Amino acid sequence: MNNTSVLSVAKNRVVWLDVVRFVAMFTVVCCHCADPFNFYSGEPSAELEQIKFWGAAYGAFLRPCVPLFVMITGALLLPVRGETSVFYKKRISRVFWPFLLWSVLYNLFPWITGLLGFKPEVILDFFPYSGEEATRQALSVSLKNIAEIPLNFSLLDVHMWYIYLLIGLYLYLPIFSAWVEKASEKAQLWFLVAWGITTLLPYYYEYVSPYLWGSCSWNSFGMLYYFAGFNGYLLLGHYLRNKDWSLGRILSFGVPMFLVGFAVTFFGFRHVTSLPEYSDELLELFFTYNSLNVVMMTIPFFLLAKKVNVRSELVQKLLANLTICGFGVYMVHFFFTGPGVLLMRAIGVPVCIQIPAAAVVAFTVSWLLVNLIRKLTGKSSKYIVG
Repeated sequence: MNNTSVLSVAKNRVVWLDVVRFVAMFTVVCCHCADPFNFYSGEPSAELEQIKFWGAAYGAFLRPCVPLFVMITGALLLPVRGETSVFYKKRISRVFWPFLLWSVLYNLFPWITGLLGFKPEVILDFFPYSGEEATRQALSVSLKNIAEIPLNFSLLDVHMWYIYLLIGLYLYLPIFSAWVEKASEKAQLWFLVAWGITTLLPYYYEYVSPYLWGSCSWNSFGMLYYFAGFNGYLLLGHYLRNKDWSLGRILSFGVPMFLVGFAVTFFGFRHVTSLPEYSDELLELFFTYNSLNVVMMTIPFFLLAKKVNVRSELVQKLLANLTICGFGVYMVHFFFTGPGVLLMRAIGVPVCIQIPAAAVVAFTVSWLLVNLIRKLTGKSSKYIVG
């Protein structure tokens, strides 16, 4: 895409939503750069405690990354206009083919490294929680993972969990939109209140009882089930898009809200990782996106990004380009987060800034690669990077 067309896109866009998208995109890359810290498997060293601390600190701080993506979707697409079939064809096809292509490539990666003569340990350098099976570098393992793509992601392409979610949200959006379009602001707010209550349920299920409000061994769908999940973030994005609060008001309630949410997220995660044993579910409990503490962190992120006033024509062009390349960046960045962290360690960057420094490298390389793919493949690029 040439500079003139990029500028045209920039002028026709809601620039502050492009700012939110940039924040979401960079924070998700940064969040994945924290994985080698939180899943550090090296020998105990003088820096071990620092590595664990900063992994938890950045991991907690960056929790709003995925909710911001969903809020952008709600802000842009609710209410849905036009025919449902056209909406499905446009939205789902745009994400499906790149998702399928890159899922296959991620799962072939261990086998390809084996063909090239790399040691099995390189797999863990790229994907720190990929597991022992991946380090076999066997074609049979890769083909097994590829065959399971219609069912779920693998430990080699963990970030693809979001694409399954995104396709589900696209399927649901026209249905939800019919209510959103007719609902009053008060009705929308009551929906958000009910959703807010459901964000406390992960802690109830873990610490009190696995059943509540009619759910039991033969029924998983409790009283507020239909108000729960990422659809709340869809509506929240739509609702907050139409709110124009002053910066002072946002800071007065947003900063304390964020600090409380961060404290629960950070100290909760540190508590779990200090236990002698814990399940995967308990490890993720305080990092759960649909939890009240993460909601409390996400709202200030969104509202503050909304107040950013971008006057520079160059910055607007860059944001417009990132909007075009953003899905591709999400697809490819997971190849570069692990090596980015290794690079920071190798050149002696202080531990406290290794994660954001690695994220800058991974984000930049991914963005440049997606731009290159788009230039080389032209219109066909939509099947490769969206």
